[in-house]
Amino acid sequence: MTGFGITMVGLSVLIQRRYAQICAEHDLTPAQAQLLCMIKDQPCGMRELAPLMGMERPGLTGLVIRAEKLGLVQRDSPGRDRRAVVVSTTPFGQKTVEALYADIDASVPDLLNDLPAAGRASFEHVLQALAEAMKSPMLHPKPGAC
Repeated sequence: MTGFGITMVGLSVLIQRRYAQICAEHDLTPAQAQLLCMIKDQPCGMRELAPLMGMERPGLTGLVIRAEKLGLVQRDSPGRDRRAVVVSTTPFGQKTVEALYADIDASVPDLLNDLPAAGRASFEHVLQALAEAMKSPMLHPKPGAC
């Protein structure tokens, strides 16, 4: 019998594969998709965005530059400090991230199609409770967090 940790990692791999597949269908890398998801509801400063995404600022800068070249995001320097950069979605980026969200919501749960309805409902309940307990900014973006 496989240990619980190994089972969790295996499930994570299956989910990440499905996620990468969905991202590719939208011509996005998973990192670009994560960036769009983080700024979907509001612009965010680079200084605040880097730790939320688990990236160093130079890596985030490169990601933002590439996303900007694709027309997904825009950078602005509010106020007098030109070093302070805020990233937001463009209309194209917003449309892309909304379509991405819809496809993720429709496709990722398909991984559970082989579970009976009661098992699927139990899994969803446990997963929601786990997401609440983790308090991750990826799971619970807070308005005004950026």
